[in-house]
Amino acid sequence: MPAPSRILLSPPDVGPLEREALLRAFDSGWIAPVGPEIGAFEEEIAARLGGEVEVAALQSGSAALLLALRLLGVGRGDRVLVPSLTFVASANAVLQLGAEPVFLDSEDDTWNVDPGALAEALDHGGDFRAVITVDLYGQCADYDRLLPLCRERGIPVVQDAAEALGAFHQGEPAGLQGDLAVFSFNGNKITTTAGGGALVSRNGDWIRRARKWATQAREPAAHYQHEEMGYNFRLSNLLAALGRAQLARLDDMIAARRDHRRAYGQALADLPGLSPMPEGVTGTPNFWLTALLLDPREAAASPEEVRQALEREDIETRPLWKPLHLQPLFAGAECRGGAVCERVFARGLCLPSGSAMTADDRDRVIAALRRVLEG
Repeated sequence: MPAPSRILLSPPDVGPLEREALLRAFDSGWIAPVGPEIGAFEEEIAARLGGEVEVAALQSGSAALLLALRLLGVGRGDRVLVPSLTFVASANAVLQLGAEPVFLDSEDDTWNVDPGALAEALDHGGDFRAVITVDLYGQCADYDRLLPLCRERGIPVVQDAAEALGAFHQGEPAGLQGDLAVFSFNGNKITTTAGGGALVSRNGDWIRRARKWATQAREPAAHYQHEEMGYNFRLSNLLAALGRAQLARLDDMIAARRDHRRAYGQALADLPGLSPMPEGVTGTPNFWLTALLLDPREAAASPEEVRQALEREDIETRPLWKPLHLQPLFAGAECRGGAVCERVFARGLCLPSGSAMTADDRDRVIAALRRVLEG
């Protein structure tokens, strides 16, 4: 009998619709980066968000973050507030512009940035050019508390919604809360273009300027005329076609991930010391990843022991994001608080959550978890 296949954390979920879309774009002859699929993808993202925004489709969410900060005038010597519990890309964009990230702790209720830490930094931490928020693991931050703090001081907000496409805050789609917002379509995200991202804003002038910068800031001339520094950041036509097919399936993929979250919760609820990632009361997550905490005072194994045990059964799990203020890259960086995100990191683990994962595979994960956590 063949060995069971490896269960991955969050692999791409693609099928006939994506294949048809790629072949359509291929057969159209638009193989080079430009092409009609790009504009159509941007329009469909905007429609998904309610049609009140403009969108620039880009090569990555990281590219979108860099352009967002540059649009806000972030540069050398500036300081930008960033959650510590996030992927390194959120802060790398700050460094790439010569600015300094100042890190903020998380709140227990959602693991997102703590509004109390933000208020303390804004009141007593000096001047800041911008604030980056992160919608962690597909759950929106508490914008009801965060945005007024920034608005009353005139500090713009970049919403890193890389993981949150399809989530909601107070009934409003994720991506509409910040002055600028970023999505990622990396291979592990809820929708993928293999690699890709998008920059979103209600300010159409910003998005048009970002599109210009993303195509090497070429001026409208017959020859190659350049007056500003630009980048090669635009998404390709072929990958935009893939993104359109994925976007059409987004609701079904969210439903599948929600089913995983519910099934894990029901099957593991009796295990001592185990608790799921908390859900805030202000929004609806997209359940990109199911994450849990293991209390060392009660759980039969540590997160690393669980990870290694499941790895031996060819099941991929992963620790939560290591807080950025603990990363060697940011040694010496300022951090407001830190105890909550450090505790969450020490106790947390992400479980396989892909929308293409079958019920049988999920049961295999659950059985493996129970074997190690029942002691």
